[in-house]
Amino acid sequence: MPTAVTPSVLTRPDDEPTAAALIAAAVETMAVHGYHGTSVRDVAAAAGTSPAVLYHHFESKQRLLVTLLDRGLDVLIAATEEALDLAGDDPAERLGAVVGAHVGVHLESQRESLIGQSEIRSLEPAGRALVVTKRDVQQRTFERVVRDGVRRTVFTTATPDDTARFVSAACTSVAGWYRPGGPLDGPTVIARYRAIALDAVGYRP
Repeated sequence: MPTAVTPSVLTRPDDEPTAAALIAAAVETMAVHGYHGTSVRDVAAAAGTSPAVLYHHFESKQRLLVTLLDRGLDVLIAATEEALDLAGDDPAERLGAVVGAHVGVHLESQRESLIGQSEIRSLEPAGRALVVTKRDVQQRTFERVVRDGVRRTVFTTATPDDTARFVSAACTSVAGWYRPGGPLDGPTVIARYRAIALDAVGYRP
């Protein structure tokens, strides 16, 4: 039976329990030791199982890493799409929705986010191509929203794509510095980053 590990947003309801425990254990161990500092035996032990069982669910440690990063982007993209669906037509509101979703996911899943940021370099070519493609989907959402605001003369930035990249990178960075229980709570951070984003795009009500 798998042992208790800290739950992860990367597990899914239809995951077999041992596979879910291995995913959560991989997050737990790689968040501390990194991909290269974590062995298959480390992950299996944290999940309360054996390397042989891990290989039954994931063909390699590399496949496990791809799963973590791929699912992390799925969570991020789904949250962003949901936020946009609920937003109105106003460009400022739509940018605020994208920023709020992006920052919110990185605040709520810091370990997963930091693994995604630091370990993309550890991916082999096929896995990297998959992850970069999904990462680009999220980036294009930022670009689309900023371009729309410029087209409608609500945003005044002369470099919409560069500005969109700046905003998305800033939003991603919160996973590296935010501390739960610190002086800023999550809603305050989200509100501040929404304001920063509107300043960056040159919002003119």
